[in-house]
Amino acid sequence: MKYWLMKSEPSVFGIEDLRKAPKKRSAWDGVRNYQVRNMMRDEMRIGDLAFFYHSSCDEPGIYGIIRIVKEGYPDHTAFDPTNDHFDAKSKPDNPTWYMVDVEFVEQFKRPVTLDRLRANAETLNELLILKRGNRLSVTPIKNGEWQRIVELSLQ
Repeated sequence: MKYWLMKSEPSVFGIEDLRKAPKKRSAWDGVRNYQVRNMMRDEMRIGDLAFFYHSSCDEPGIYGIIRIVKEGYPDHTAFDPTNDHFDAKSKPDNPTWYMVDVEFVEQFKRPVTLDRLRANAETLNELLILKRGNRLSVTPIKNGEWQRIVELSLQ
């Protein structure tokens, strides 16, 4: 099993939206970065866990845990000209973009904020979200990082 951090703006799609979705599941669509596309298409597997990170908000941070329930498949929003994620170059017979389906696992009682992650940099020093210039919406999380963040969520 692998661990991930998946970022979304709560004004667009937050952990509450996932918790309220039918069967607490949703497609993770709209990713338009090749490196992230490759991770979703080639590396994410059913059963992998991810932290749900809220970005571009008053209190950025990790708000809970989600699970991958469907491996990478073509992102149909790229084919729909009425969708914000439309990409005229992506075709159903030769898709450029992929997505995975995720399922709500739990929401933290208290988020692990970006400030709390930074305050624990001695044990999270390789966490990509803390690296300058990292703007990827999905990043891998190492086992030790996962365990430490789960501990922080309980404090």
